[in-house]
Amino acid sequence: MNISLRPFKSIHRLHGVEATHCASVPVKEVFNGQTVWDGIVEVFHLEGHPKTDTAYAWLHDTGDPEEPFRPVTVLHIHPALSPVAAVRAFIVQEFRANGPVEA
Repeated sequence: MNISLRPFKSIHRLHGVEATHCASVPVKEVFNGQTVWDGIVEVFHLEGHPKTDTAYAWLHDTGDPEEPFRPVTVLHIHPALSPVAAVRAFIVQEFRANGPVEA
């Protein structure tokens, strides 16, 4: 699959709604002087989702040569009310699940 289509396809697969790409937003998240995330967050309009009309998506670098990227999707629901907040929510979730993460 074309790597640029993976976040789009993930939204449809995970949330069962049609998604239209709206914007690409550069996000750089720094914590204690260290860059912990630097990339592009894709913003999508959702048609027919019961809780929101927006989702954020990007490809997360896994560090695994067999599966180097995995799509991440975050719905525009508190606290993820912007691309930056979506990345922060993802970082917190990954930290809680696996310990420190670098993307």
